[in-house]
Amino acid sequence: MMKSLRTQLSLSILLIPVITVVLIGFFSNWFINREFEKYVAESERTRGENIVVDLGNQYDDSTQSWNLDYVHIIGMYSLYDGYLLKLSDMSGNIVWDAENHDMSLCGQIMNEISARMEKLGEPGEFISHAYEVNRNGQTVGSVSVTYYGPYFLSENDFTFISDLNSILIVIGILAGVFSVLVGCLLAGRISRPVTKTAYIAKQIAQGNYDIRFERETKTRELNDLVIAVNHLAGALSEQENLRKRMTADIAHELRTPLTAVGSHLEAMLEGLWETTPERLTGCHDEIKRLGMLIADLEQLAKIEGENLKLNKTRTELLDIVRTVAENMSAETGKKNQSLTVTGAPVFVNADKDRINQVIHNLLSNAVKYTPAGGAIQLEVIDETDSGIVKVKDTGIGIPEDELSSVFERFYRTDKSRNRKLGGAGIGLTIVKSIVSAHGGDVSVESRPEQGSLFTVRIPKAGGINCPAARL
Repeated sequence: MMKSLRTQLSLSILLIPVITVVLIGFFSNWFINREFEKYVAESERTRGENIVVDLGNQYDDSTQSWNLDYVHIIGMYSLYDGYLLKLSDMSGNIVWDAENHDMSLCGQIMNEISARMEKLGEPGEFISHAYEVNRNGQTVGSVSVTYYGPYFLSENDFTFISDLNSILIVIGILAGVFSVLVGCLLAGRISRPVTKTAYIAKQIAQGNYDIRFERETKTRELNDLVIAVNHLAGALSEQENLRKRMTADIAHELRTPLTAVGSHLEAMLEGLWETTPERLTGCHDEIKRLGMLIADLEQLAKIEGENLKLNKTRTELLDIVRTVAENMSAETGKKNQSLTVTGAPVFVNADKDRINQVIHNLLSNAVKYTPAGGAIQLEVIDETDSGIVKVKDTGIGIPEDELSSVFERFYRTDKSRNRKLGGAGIGLTIVKSIVSAHGGDVSVESRPEQGSLFTVRIPKAGGINCPAARL
């Protein structure tokens, strides 16, 4: 049977102090009883010796007789303390005997002591010890002291032990109650955010990505968990929005050329339009757009669906940048854009074709989003452990709140731009995947209407071949 986190925490927190109190109470009781037994046994021995000394002081050397009044007093006091005396002289004659003096009182006291010790759980029996009675160094008689052995407790001693045990029990109960209250409080504070986070995670699993844990906790680990779950919800929500936008974009990208080609062909087939080279060329252009979109999708599926295989060799970055720039010169010429390449030769361990694709995608984006008459700069920088390629343009720029999303698949900052610019918004996704596979990184800086700067960093030693980054 599964128990809630709060129940388990409460039981765990309760168990620790309860066990601690029980162990402390047990060992305290054992230690105190043991020491008290030693104390009582020592007191009995001392009491017996004092009785013998007191009796010896009641013998008169001059008359060789006993002071019976004082002997009687000593005997009665001893009897009430649990000691039965039997005093004899040197001839063996009984001087004073507690049992002969008051048999019923002796029996009553003996029964009370036996019952008290049995109640305490320390059964025993009455034992007798014989002592010589001396006076001025001379033996004047003997005394037999009978008492409950191996030790016995007086009424006050028994009350002390009972009160001590009661105090330990009360402390244990109070500690248990306090532990329950503190345990429930702590368990509630710990389990509440965990339970709430589990509920949020369940809601996220069911597709509710807008739910959040609004309040922070005072526990660092729990707070990290809350932040992570909220971040997960935000990331999934963003991915869901991207997925929906991607579906809409792909549908639009496919619908527009298909509708145009279909309507044109239908008009020509029905004789409404004359079949001319210009109209056939228009249909062909739309079909080429479809082919480019499908090629982009296939390329993205290939990169994201399997490990990106890299054929690394000693590659010179500046040479690649110049080659790509020359191949794009016709595009920049059409828009009267200035294109400059600067920097020094930098050799890195990389896949030449893939790096060529990275530079081509970045330069292609710069050409598309830079208006006529703008400027594009490509710079290669040699650093100690890596090669840097910077692609800077004077284009439309990217809003600051969208910079973190530009490398997402199918993401396009200018959603209202002319569709003739082409592309499905995966060029930068491919750039990110290739650069990450090389162990490098790519970043972007941009301001609206002021242009963008993309920076690619490729380690000279080369990264380990790894799966394409999941973006």
